[in-house]
Amino acid sequence: MNILVIGGGGREHAIIKKLKEDPRAERIFALPGNGGIAADAECAGVSATDIPGILAFARANAVDFAVVAPDDPLVLGAVDALEEAGIPCFGPRKNAAIIEGSKVFSKNLMEKYHIPTAACRIFGAPGEALAYVDECPLPAVVKADGLALGKGVLICETRESAREAVRSIMEDRIFGESGARVVIEEFLTGPEVSVLAFTDGTCVKPMVSSMDHKRALDGDRGLNTGGMGTVAPNPCYTEAVAARCMEEIFLPTIRAMKAEGRPFRGCLYFGLMLTPAGPKVIEYNCRFGDPETQVVLPLLEGSLLEIMLAVSQGRLADTPVRFRPGAACCVILASQGYPQKYDRGFPISLPETGPDEYIYIAGASERDGQLLTSGGRVLGAAAVASDLPGAVERAYALADRIHFDNAFCRRDIGRRALAAMKEGK
Repeated sequence: MNILVIGGGGREHAIIKKLKEDPRAERIFALPGNGGIAADAECAGVSATDIPGILAFARANAVDFAVVAPDDPLVLGAVDALEEAGIPCFGPRKNAAIIEGSKVFSKNLMEKYHIPTAACRIFGAPGEALAYVDECPLPAVVKADGLALGKGVLICETRESAREAVRSIMEDRIFGESGARVVIEEFLTGPEVSVLAFTDGTCVKPMVSSMDHKRALDGDRGLNTGGMGTVAPNPCYTEAVAARCMEEIFLPTIRAMKAEGRPFRGCLYFGLMLTPAGPKVIEYNCRFGDPETQVVLPLLEGSLLEIMLAVSQGRLADTPVRFRPGAACCVILASQGYPQKYDRGFPISLPETGPDEYIYIAGASERDGQLLTSGGRVLGAAAVASDLPGAVERAYALADRIHFDNAFCRRDIGRRALAAMKEGK
């Protein structure tokens, strides 16, 4: 099979490495890919949001199956265009990808179908939103309606910071048209859990849970990022919690989307908060998370390609989805200055990897056979071990064998999870 993976980050590298394990994957293309992905797939300079360019490439290269990984092309309708051209895909169509593309849509969906989430108010005019800020409970969470590169959620401790959030989103339009509407919701407390789930629109098969680390610096300090590391499984996500999430959140969400005429096929990401009142949805994503994918897929047993084909063909119920025992950890190596301004172009030195060690390239270019830094999050060093302490130790040992100037990483990835494990004993 000729397989096309759309996207060019660490998540896509992890997907490609896993797809390569299936002997049916004769050729794998990546659009646009990156300098590191080029070691595992044939990359071409077509943007992930260039739908006509993607279609032309798929036709010219006799693509048999496509995986649309990032949010932007999904929300733009890349799956619709490919499927209408006769190319089967893994990923939701445009009318289902709206579950991430519009927070207003997802909040209204959860309210209509009684799916537990934070209480909220929705505003289409800045004056009304500012008036509500004068009386709403604090802290408050202000969210831009549309996609905002993962930066459209602002936690506001004071009324002045909430007013500034509303003004910057709705009046200054720092996120463009994504800020035409805002959601202002209550601030939830409790452990956060990420759960990715395969679904063909009827059947739901969750993957192993994970814990992300969003802040740039140790101790959960500094600016929010796209994610500085992950561990799996998340020790806060017990079997009892998982059973409750399936009955109260996962299945109701899939049934709600089907009832709305928007059947969801692909990977649905559930961002959850385990509150004192029970699990609640913080957010939905219409695709694999990044960097959650980098710890979930190394634990997946069997063929990812077979599962993706089953999802696209509506036969997930008959397809095994199993995860190996043990744990995984991924440490992100980033460019100093990320998530703000940073320098690029530093040579990257990569070590040989051993069994259950993985290097996923997120932001690198290639010049004359040399990998060079080109992004804020440069790569992820991931490892699997029989338990979480071992996985954390192995991931950091791998990270410490990787070198490029201007590199930094958090040194406490997994610390919260390990503490939660001790508390649970």
